[in-house]
Amino acid sequence: MVIKIGTGPDSWGISGPNNPSQIDWKQCISEIAQAGYEYTELGPIGYFPTDPILLKEELAKVNLKLSAVTVMAGHLDSIADWKDIHTALLKTGELGAELNALYIVLIDDFYRDWHTGLNKTEEILNDDQWKIFIENSQLFSQKAKEYYNLKTVFHPHAETHIETESHIEKFLECTDPNLISLLLDTGHHAYRGGDPISFFEKYHHRIPYIHLKNVNLKILSEIKDKKSAMIEAVSKKVFCEPYKGTIDISNFSKSVKKHNYNGVITVEQDMYKPDHDVPLKIAMKTRHYLSEIGLG
Repeated sequence: MVIKIGTGPDSWGISGPNNPSQIDWKQCISEIAQAGYEYTELGPIGYFPTDPILLKEELAKVNLKLSAVTVMAGHLDSIADWKDIHTALLKTGELGAELNALYIVLIDDFYRDWHTGLNKTEEILNDDQWKIFIENSQLFSQKAKEYYNLKTVFHPHAETHIETESHIEKFLECTDPNLISLLLDTGHHAYRGGDPISFFEKYHHRIPYIHLKNVNLKILSEIKDKKSAMIEAVSKKVFCEPYKGTIDISNFSKSVKKHNYNGVITVEQDMYKPDHDVPLKIAMKTRHYLSEIGLG
């Protein structure tokens, strides 16, 4: 069993390609390597260089490899949004293939506005919307494989149409395991009331990729009571270090090892505008903790 450990720009508070308050991409790559990680995600397209030759060279300088690229470009239940999703697949998939990414991550768009908390569309899909959602998810996976030989992992995410355990189970029942696999995000899973440990025990055979983060239960309760926007939840640090939250990450590690998991575990602690000296300190503590509990 070989578990690959990585992280990504999310854990440095990177929210877009050109935010002037963010650290420079070279500093981000350097600090990811300095903290002891083997892999990084690409993050928002345009934050790291989009020239694959340049980015390959920069990653090689610090012995980093690319775990995944991500597409979140529209609602998968919308016929009208498919054009934008397909365009994002072409742009992101080509770069991922050039950089030998292990996976392409597919995420549905938010039904709530990230900043205001107001609904942009219905929270619950009807039968027709659900059918389109599944068709588009599988079509995306087919195209990613056909065009770029990239394996698609679907990412359930809070405030998207696939967020609770029952949603995820239905998604797995309706999709072809030979076409599409699941990314288990422990933080988002717990954020929406699920138990990521028991879920992994049941569905580990569909999960080749993990986002590892924890949830501060006290803050989560406050967020639920106030029905706060997601940006407020993140800014209040609802997603916390793996060793601090409600999920027993040590027990999760035991489950991962019991089932001989040999995929990638990406530490992804969503942050909102952190001070520039904070992410590296947290990343180094986290990497040490993961080593202590036997994850890499």
